[in-house]
Parts: sequence; structure tokens; C-alpha cells
Amino acid sequence: MGSIRRYMRFVKPYRWEILLTIGIGILKFAIPLFIPFLTKIVIDDIILEESLSYEEKMTQLFYWLGGTIIVFFIVRPPIEYYRQYFAQHVGNKVLFDIRKELFGHLQKLSLKYYANTRAGEVISRVINDVEQTKNFIMIGLMNLWLDMATILIVIAIMLTMDVQLTIIAIISLPLFAISVKYFFSKLRDLTRKRSQALAGVQSYLHERVSGISIIKSFALEKHEQKIFDKENGEFLDRSLDHTVWNAKSFAVVNTITDIAPLLVIGFAGFVAINGHLSVGTMAAFMGYIERLYSPLRRLINSSTTLTQSIASMDRMFELMDEEYDVQNKPNAKPISSVKGQVDFDQVTFKYEKEGNTILNNISFHIKPGETAAFVGMSGGGKSTIVSLLPRFYDVTSGAVKIDGMNVSDVNIHSLREQIGIVLQDNILFSDTVKRNILMGRPDATDEEVIEAAKAANAHDFIMSLPNGYDTKVGERGVKLSGGQKQRVAIARVFLKNPPILVLDEATSALDLESEALIQESIERLAHNRTTIIIAHRLSTITHADKIFVIDHGELVEEGTHETLMQKQGIYHDLFQIQKLN
Repeated sequence: MGSIRRYMRFVKPYRWEILLTIGIGILKFAIPLFIPFLTKIVIDDIILEESLSYEEKMTQLFYWLGGTIIVFFIVRPPIEYYRQYFAQHVGNKVLFDIRKELFGHLQKLSLKYYANTRAGEVISRVINDVEQTKNFIMIGLMNLWLDMATILIVIAIMLTMDVQLTIIAIISLPLFAISVKYFFSKLRDLTRKRSQALAGVQSYLHERVSGISIIKSFALEKHEQKIFDKENGEFLDRSLDHTVWNAKSFAVVNTITDIAPLLVIGFAGFVAINGHLSVGTMAAFMGYIERLYSPLRRLINSSTTLTQSIASMDRMFELMDEEYDVQNKPNAKPISSVKGQVDFDQVTFKYEKEGNTILNNISFHIKPGETAAFVGMSGGGKSTIVSLLPRFYDVTSGAVKIDGMNVSDVNIHSLREQIGIVLQDNILFSDTVKRNILMGRPDATDEEVIEAAKAANAHDFIMSLPNGYDTKVGERGVKLSGGQKQRVAIARVFLKNPPILVLDEATSALDLESEALIQESIERLAHNRTTIIIAHRLSTITHADKIFVIDHGELVEEGTHETLMQKQGIYHDLFQIQKLN
């Protein structure tokens, strides 16, 4: 029940709307409860009443039916409308609040979490599981209470008509409660497993749809179909387990609810034959029996849905409870007016506590305005170094400093505002070119966006697009070439105008024309700011003020291109190999 208590935090702001909805709902359900009583009146007080003439019987029948029709066709429709409106309104508002908080939470989770979690799993929890919790509001907080109120009202009406018959009608209720408790305790676990299997299917689909070009290029359609069938089959198995137990519960519980009407018919028939019960009362009782056990049957359906809703709550709160690997200290200070000095002081780093050491006792110093390049074999730890600078990860030991301030003591948001990053494969969002550039500074003017694009050598190709700056680039910028994506990414860094620039193999894997344009824009971008370059092609960083050679997580050489070539060490060998190639 812990999940329910936590969920109520989101419901609490709307408690008065929920109470209003329940009040309107009681009216809505109470009105039809008059029908069986009307049946009794028509049979006993009109049809079988020998003291009334034909005309009097017809007049009374007209009045009773006329009054009932007015209630049903004039009073009841607006009640039904407002009950549905308020119920949906509250449910949707609560889901809005939950997703808002979840998205804020997701943005605070570290890159380590996303490295270890499939995107489809996260999406499934935010979309599917949150949506399922709406049933808790609609059923658990509204319909459940309405059905309970209906049952109590029906029992009260029946007691006024015949106490003995009422006791017979409700005699099976304890058996009903025991069976519900027994069967539905296991459904929660089965529902959770089913939801997990569904998330697996969704995760697989998300990854494969994103990488459909790889599947097609390697002609893996049949192979992927087999894997998908396995994932889908796992979901089918979990669904069937859930279905089997659900079917058993319905079979037993519905059988119990069918016993009561038979008992009432038998006892009422016996009493009526002996002249102690009117025909109208017996007919009314049969009507009320249906209205007593219909809510109970709805409660069975509700129990299944509520079980699924609570299991979804559990999964939703599991995501909410994910801890932040990287977060602000209580006394974290904002950093501004950065000069651009960067220091690594005996930095050691592991992705996991018991994992391999990625960086081992790294120390270096970069002065404000200097261009520093990191080179070495792939997997040596170069990209990890630049990930530690904006605190995408926290160091295992040692310190990363900007202008002498330890980045772990600095407010994360203000720290990342000081750093602009251009990656080898920059992600563009499926929005317009303009909005992708504006991510550098969302409040920039159109003129500033165009100036940034011009500085990045992107303006000309943008203007040649069908809708210019308002052209949508497709998911991950699929409608643009690699060189065009890079120039848009550089334009947004121009717009951000940070004092520290990080280029992570920003010009590799591009054609010569694109590389020349991008190299020119990068040189313009790097002017008068501290620039850190991770280079694959060493010919592009010979101008750097400092070159650091990283090998297996250690800093093994540093100096200018000329001094490192004279040493004839690792850098010299790498440069010669690339030159020969």
C-alpha cells in the first residue's frame, strides 16, 4: 500500500473535485434505484389494487411514470455529463502532474543511468505505466466508492421492505469478500511481470526502429524477426499466466454472486405462496438483487484493473526512486565570468565502484584561451576526460577544477552553461533547424540565430532547404547530411558563446569539403576561448598549444607538436603511421 500512499500526494490537490464527482456520482447511481420500487408501486398499489377503478389506475400510472420520466430525461443527463467531465478532468490533471515530475526527474539522472537502461523501458514507464495509474483515480477513488454507496443504499431500501429477505440476499457477501482477497492478492505480482514483459517488447521495438538502417544493410530481417518473436512470446506467456488466474477468479467470484439471486427467488417464492409477501415486493426485491450484485461484479472487474494500476504505480515509483549519481551539494555555488583555466588534479575514474579503472591519476593544466588536444588509441579514456569536465560523471578520486574551483562544489546548471560541446555524432531533435540552433540560447533573437549560422558556415545550406530555418530536420537530423548536422551543432555553440569549448572528434568521418568548412568554423569558434579537442586525425591539431597523449587511462606524454615529435615516443609513432596512411 506504500505506492498508494505516495500516489495520493498527486491526488491531494484535487480532493475537492473528487469529492464533488463522488457526490454527483451518488446522485447518478441513486436515481435508477427508484425503478424496482416503482415496479412494486405499479404492481401492488395500482394493478392489484381492487379498490381503484380503471380510470384511477390509468391516472396513477400516468402520474408515476410521468414524474419518473422527467427525472430521467431532464435531471439525470446533466448529472451524467458533469460526473464524466469532472472524473476525466481530475484523472488527466493528475497524470499531467506525474509526467511533469517524472520528466524533471529524468533530466536529473546521470548518463550512467541511461547507459545501463534501455530507452524503451523508460518510455514505457512514463507513458504506459503512468496511463495505467489513471484507473486508480477513476475506479479506486471514484467508481469504487460509488459502487459501495450504491450497495449500502440498496441494502437500506431492501431492509425497509423485508428484513428476512435482505439477510438472505446478503448472506453470500462474506464468501465473496474472502474469494476476492484470495484471488487478487496474486494478480498484482502477475500484472507486474506482464508490464515488465510489455516494456521489453517496447524497448526492443524502440531500438530496432531507431536502427532500421542497420537491420536492412546487413539483411537481418529474418534474424531480427526471431528475436522479436522471442520477446513477444515472453509477453504472451506472461499475459496468459495473468489471463488464467484472472479467469479462475472470475469463475469463482461470479458463481458466488449468482447464488444470492437463487436463494432470494426460492425464499421469496415460498413466503409469497404462504401469503406473507406481496407480488410487488417480490418483483422489487428481484430488481434490487440485480442492482446489489451488479456493483459487486463491477468491483471484480475493478479489482483486476486496480491490481494492474497498483503494479504500474510500483514500476512508476521505482523510476522515481532512481538516485542521482551527480547532484548539487547543499552549498553549491554558481559559477560565472569564467576565464577558462582547466586543471585535472590526480584524477582517477571508474564507471562502477568495482569496475575497471578508466583514468588513472591524471593531472594536467590548461591556461585560459589555450587550445589543448587529447590524442591516443580508441578506448584510452579521452572522451571520459571531457565527460568529467561538465560533471556528466563524478570523479572517483582527485579533482577537476575550472578557474581553481572544484567542479563538484559548483552548481551543475551554471557549470554546464560555461561549456560548449561539439561531438562527432551530434544529436539534432526532430524539430526545425531554427529550434535546434536555439538550444544554444533559447531566448536568442532571429538575427542572433542567423549570425550564429553564418559563423558556422551553415547559413547558405539552411537557406537552400525547402523552408529555410523552419525546415524540420527529422529524427536525429536524418534529413541532413553529416556535415550539415555538424554545422548546425556548431551554430548552436556559437549562439551559446561559452568560455570553454570541447570538440570530441568533431571533424572525423566527414568528406573533405565538409571538413574544410567545419574546420574553418571551428577555428573561428575557438578564437579567444579555452578549447579542448579530442582528435582522431593528428594533422588537425598540430597547431594546438598543448597536446596530451592518453594511453590506457594514463597521461604518458605532453607538449607541443614539435616537442613531441622530437621525443619520438607514442605521439611520434602515431603521427608517422597516419602520415603513411
